[in-house]
Amino acid sequence: MKPISFKRHRFPPDVIRLGVWLYYRFTLSLRDVEDLLAERGIDLCYETVRCWANKFGPAIAANIRRKRGRADSVWHLDEMVVRINGQRMYMWRAVDKEGEVLDVLVQKHRNKEAALKLLRKLLKNQGAVPEAIVTDGLRSYPAALRELGALTRHQPGRLRDNNRAENSHLPVRRRERKMQRFKSQGQAQRFVSTHSAIYNTFAIQRHLISRNTMRQFRTAAMAEWNAASAAAA
Repeated sequence: MKPISFKRHRFPPDVIRLGVWLYYRFTLSLRDVEDLLAERGIDLCYETVRCWANKFGPAIAANIRRKRGRADSVWHLDEMVVRINGQRMYMWRAVDKEGEVLDVLVQKHRNKEAALKLLRKLLKNQGAVPEAIVTDGLRSYPAALRELGALTRHQPGRLRDNNRAENSHLPVRRRERKMQRFKSQGQAQRFVSTHSAIYNTFAIQRHLISRNTMRQFRTAAMAEWNAASAAAA
């Protein structure tokens, strides 16, 4: 992991890390984070939190991605509609069978070229071809997989077969409402790319594990966050 430089900032690294963690970890607005920090005696403007999130969030997310291992051998792909500046766009999303978000791509179209862009990015970042790629009935997926020579790994299924990807959209939908929609394609892409990496770190399927296991998981998640956001000496 690459240590992060917090030089030439008015506030100490621990305060900046806390602000970024609150913003991406919970469904909070910039003003909510401002109020929470004010309760701790830290007086700042919500625009300062925005600057911290935009500058340090992607760097921390990149550190988290470097540390995490290769994804599971089954990928689930899906896309959802988002309105950005009155324009209809599509948020393409890939998760593994454990629900970990592999990548998110905001694009203007819902066609073969858009599916190809997502798949090529996934294959490049993961460094391996999965055993199976589960999708809905959108015909852009088999067309893209045929061009990549991976059509035999395609598993088109019914809606419930792709619930992993369908449900993974919910955290982003909650954030979209809290933010009163995304303001531009670039802003949406920056946010979801950072949010997905941090979300993976703290995602707990608490209904499937014991209290002791959950406690250990939380400790490990915070240790991973602290390592990823560590300040440079």
